[in-house]
Amino acid sequence: MSCSTDLGFDREHIWHPYTSMRDPLPVYPVRRASGVHIELEDGRRLIDGMSSWWSVIHGYNHPVLNEAVERQLGAMSHVMFGGLTHEPAVRLAARLVEMTPEPLQKVFFSDSGSVSVEVAIKMALQYQHAAGRPERHRLLTVRSGYHGDTFAAMSVCDPVTGMHSLFSGTLPRQIFAEAPRCGFGEDCGEDCIEDFRRKIESHSHEIAAVIIEPVVQGAGGMRFYSPGYLSRVRELCDRHGVLLILDEIATGFGRTGRMFALEHAGVTPDIMCVGKALTGGYMTLAATLATSRVAEVISGGEPGVFMHGPTFMANPLACSVALASIGLLEAADWRKKVGDIERWLGEGLEPCRRLPAVADVRVLGAIGVVELDRPVDMATAQKLFVDRGVWVRPFGRLVYVMPPYIIAREEAEALTAAVCAVVEDATGDPGPGKVSESS
Repeated sequence: MSCSTDLGFDREHIWHPYTSMRDPLPVYPVRRASGVHIELEDGRRLIDGMSSWWSVIHGYNHPVLNEAVERQLGAMSHVMFGGLTHEPAVRLAARLVEMTPEPLQKVFFSDSGSVSVEVAIKMALQYQHAAGRPERHRLLTVRSGYHGDTFAAMSVCDPVTGMHSLFSGTLPRQIFAEAPRCGFGEDCGEDCIEDFRRKIESHSHEIAAVIIEPVVQGAGGMRFYSPGYLSRVRELCDRHGVLLILDEIATGFGRTGRMFALEHAGVTPDIMCVGKALTGGYMTLAATLATSRVAEVISGGEPGVFMHGPTFMANPLACSVALASIGLLEAADWRKKVGDIERWLGEGLEPCRRLPAVADVRVLGAIGVVELDRPVDMATAQKLFVDRGVWVRPFGRLVYVMPPYIIAREEAEALTAAVCAVVEDATGDPGPGKVSESS
């Protein structure tokens, strides 16, 4: 097939994420990817500002990660995890236990971030049932959160402004407190935590767990909040006998300047989800970690086992490349690199503050966000970015970047210059090539 035929077939038959089949968004065919660059079929090279949805932290086509996959292929690509085990899974579990807070001793592997959230929620519900509290069957969370696209995960995403409001009539009805109002670096006063405190106090008899993204709310709005808020959430969970689930899928493995975002607050969850960057973006893999207490209570109740088991759980290829990715991260001075990226993004995005349609500019670790006062016309903005040689995929009112950690200063400067230029081009009256009020 020629490239044009490929695109025709793609448009007619392939359903891309968050896309209409009647009027699909344009797609750009990729020939290869290496380092921080995505090379299109027509030869254009784009600086990747998205790390392929925040996962490719070491860049593309990394020789160490390639070798890990190739080596594992020579032994076995997959084997079921029911009744069997293998060295890559055991070694990876040991590394995760070592890297995460000490109480997290049990590791359950799954095949995607959304599924790891499903597993975490199921753990919390089964824990409460085994503990003799089956009436505790709901989750408490905060607004502006995002935890995935599967059904239990959707139920704890923002029910009003989130992308899953369409399903509100069929999802479990969870409890939502207002989003944290205290920004990163600010104190968390009583007024900030008050709504959450009232919700957990009035509903504690029916709450199995609190689930929250630590410090950074990702796809629900790219909001950064005070670590003090997370500390208060932990205290309130302890006071009311409620489990705490931390969703580190987007924030884990250095993205916020700490290995895990929970370290900003110094808290330990009862259950924790990791994914995305776990394998350096090579394979789909996630893990849900739990304390020994959670595991013991579940195992001591009926039916005495945890009721979940994905077919591709602990896939050996994925576990092997995850081990290699963690090794690369720890061998490099990732803290300095993420600190450099934070400085480059801050300097490069600062000019956006003076633009009329810009509501806020914020940077934390290797995350840079420009928030507009109106939604972005996705198709138009995407083309403008590609024309400027970068890959940035806005959503809602947000133009944001989360580049690979290997990005060089000149590449980061080109990336942020493109963001400023596209946002500036789009701040006049909406029209062709402009931001739309109602995209």
